[in-house]
Amino acid sequence: MDAYLRRTAMWYGGLGLLSGSVVRNLALPPAYFQHVVHEIETMGVRSLGVALTAAVFTGMVFALQSAVNMARFGAENYVGPLVALAILRELGPVLTAILVGGKVASGITAELGSMKVTEQIDALRTLGVNYVKRLIVPRMLAALVVFPLLTVMADVLGVLGGMVMMFLERGADMWAYWNATTYWVVPKDFLMGIGKSVVFGAIVTLIGCYNGLSTEGGTEGLGRATTATVVHVTMGVIISDFFLTKLFLILFW
Repeated sequence: MDAYLRRTAMWYGGLGLLSGSVVRNLALPPAYFQHVVHEIETMGVRSLGVALTAAVFTGMVFALQSAVNMARFGAENYVGPLVALAILRELGPVLTAILVGGKVASGITAELGSMKVTEQIDALRTLGVNYVKRLIVPRMLAALVVFPLLTVMADVLGVLGGMVMMFLERGADMWAYWNATTYWVVPKDFLMGIGKSVVFGAIVTLIGCYNGLSTEGGTEGLGRATTATVVHVTMGVIISDFFLTKLFLILFW
């Protein structure tokens, strides 16, 4: 038990120290911005299929379930606002962060872990290269751009998927559905999800980078680190979502 608590404290401490190092090295030289663009392509473009497919079917399933249950109370007209609020505030940013984040963070861990076990990072230090500025900050800046953009697209497709499902399965009037949704949903609901996605992007990237840099034990240790990253990302997103929700509700409602 003591060993587990010690490892946990060391992990959180190391993650905090890495976060501080990233903040101190956020200013990048112009030559490094090509790495940011490359990471945006790697994280965002290659993850579009996963994020958008999940968003469409989540919106459709949520609309179908909501319509069946709310019809019991004669409140089927409010399915649109319910689906939109759930997707904009929670399902869009959280599902995007978990699905895309698990893929992105495990890839980062595998890449940095390979560099660690083959002593490439030690070679960068020997050459006087700031490995945090070269390897981690570009990924962090890319994540702060990619995750909000993916969340916006997931929100749009999720809401549209719910509307199409209501039209096809329940015969709802799409114009009335859209009017009810835009009446009850306000910009704060949209911005709440975007704010969460920015934090999720930072958490996902930091976890992936830290687990990669702390990899030990050769290829076997690299496999364990990659597996642990997926678990850490999922738990980090879910736990931080609770505290972010409380914070936003206190600040804006």
